[in-house]
Amino acid sequence: MVLRIFYLVLLLAFSCNSNASSYTLKFATLMPAGTAWSKILDDWVNEIEEKSHGRIKVKMFAGGVMGDEPDVLRKIRKGQLHGGLFTGYGIGRIYSPARVLEMPFLFKNIDESDYVRDQMMPEIEAGFRESGFELLGWPEVGFIHFFSTQPMTSIDDIKKLQIWLWQGDPLGEAFFKAANVDPIPLSIMDVYTQLSAQHGSINTVYTSTFGAIALQWYTKLKYATRIPLTNAIGGIVVSNRFYKKLPADLQQLLKTTSAALSIKIRANAREENRKSIDILERNGIKFMLNWEDVNMAEILAIRDNAAAYLEETNYIPASTFDRAEKILTEYRSRHDKQSASKTEQKL
Repeated sequence: MVLRIFYLVLLLAFSCNSNASSYTLKFATLMPAGTAWSKILDDWVNEIEEKSHGRIKVKMFAGGVMGDEPDVLRKIRKGQLHGGLFTGYGIGRIYSPARVLEMPFLFKNIDESDYVRDQMMPEIEAGFRESGFELLGWPEVGFIHFFSTQPMTSIDDIKKLQIWLWQGDPLGEAFFKAANVDPIPLSIMDVYTQLSAQHGSINTVYTSTFGAIALQWYTKLKYATRIPLTNAIGGIVVSNRFYKKLPADLQQLLKTTSAALSIKIRANAREENRKSIDILERNGIKFMLNWEDVNMAEILAIRDNAAAYLEETNYIPASTFDRAEKILTEYRSRHDKQSASKTEQKL
């Protein structure tokens, strides 16, 4: 009798421990299934489930089935979802100062962007945590271009177009306000429909070259700018509520696999965006408007006016801009000295 009670206690204990250590991560993304990114995400899911020995199961909701990024965030905060892969638009609703990293025309190249991001990442992670989220990884969307049904040979041409604004995006609002553009605010879920309609409300959008293909927007467009607006950011996040429930080893597993996932997505995004230019050109998209076609003083004035507005609204505080610019100035100074030294060595 005593032995039977002992086995029963063991069985109940095992059952309770088994249930307590099993977690389902409900994760959402706008990225459609079947794309290069979705395949990388599938590999990440398989890795998590395998390395956790089934203690974490991931339920993936791709292609925007859970709605636009604000919808996903609301569901995470309500506990209906636990995490997601977000663009800067969604990131801005969690910790808006992080969007200093995608301020239009701030960086000259990827190396500058990478360096400033790495230097600022500890404070960005802390900002996410204070806002109720754990930042697991930092992929990127890539360089953003204007795409239109109409030719774009100058900044003045662009100002006359019916330009989509991702509805509720303060960074986009500030940029267009500084450029004296009156955009058309829409959810990203409505863009394709409006581009397809005979009398749609928009004729111009902004996205990466890979994004234009993945979202099928390119099928309704004819022209694109060669000048990129910015290198758009991305983030892999889960709610603190979900993250803190995990034992330490599973927290570490999510961190390490998500960091590796971010590196893969960044590398893939850069490669896919390069390849997508050729694909788009073969499908009739004409790239125009190079740097020599614009007045850089006008471009930088638009950027600085947008930054001033974002500082005024505290979406991106002045202290955050100052820190980013200080890091960038130090990087450029060091890089210029290294370049000068190499030139002297060659001479």
